[in-house]
Amino acid sequence: MTEPRIVAVGGDPWPVFDFVLELVRPAPRVLWVGTAGAEDPRDALAFHDRFDDRAHVGRVQFFPWPPPGLRELVLAQDVVVVGGGNTANMLAVWRVHGFDVLLREAWERGIVLTGSSAGMICWFEAGVTDSFGPQLAGMRDGLGLLPGSACPHYDGEELRRPVYRELVADGFPAGYAADDGVGLVFGGTELREVVATREGATAYRVEPHSETALPARVLV
Repeated sequence: MTEPRIVAVGGDPWPVFDFVLELVRPAPRVLWVGTAGAEDPRDALAFHDRFDDRAHVGRVQFFPWPPPGLRELVLAQDVVVVGGGNTANMLAVWRVHGFDVLLREAWERGIVLTGSSAGMICWFEAGVTDSFGPQLAGMRDGLGLLPGSACPHYDGEELRRPVYRELVADGFPAGYAADDGVGLVFGGTELREVVATREGATAYRVEPHSETALPARVLV
């Protein structure tokens, strides 16, 4: 067993997912989870087309119901990838079917968990989301595998930075923000590295009344 690993991606995730696959064995088993995006088949197809030449790609769906042998399916993977969309709806569906418990078990066994946007913030205790309407809001209902809060799309949506900083200043858990194309690589609950797919993009540690840019390694 390897240490638990999560790669939380701020947005524009495809090149970062390339990096994630390099963390595991050749021809890994990779599971796409598109719950947040209402299981849009176009997202699943795009993921399949991108990675099918180097991985055994599968997906899990919860509509009309989850597949039999869900635990066995999850624990057979090398990587679980969570897509973007409505984080609150996704977490509610997962909890009804016990998928949240399976993800924790997978993480503890060393299966790499990753995802972008909703697939970034879900691993934390809290996050900034538009799950409840077009306005951004704080949500304290994450899986809690990682402590604190998270905010994706930090340079991709103009309201993300001011809303997140105001929330944290007002008592929301401190945490991490990530620009699009940036991944935060956690070993256990410790941030090991920040990777970026372009120069100038990075992640930030956001605390009450302070924001600290973190050094990022640009992927080539």
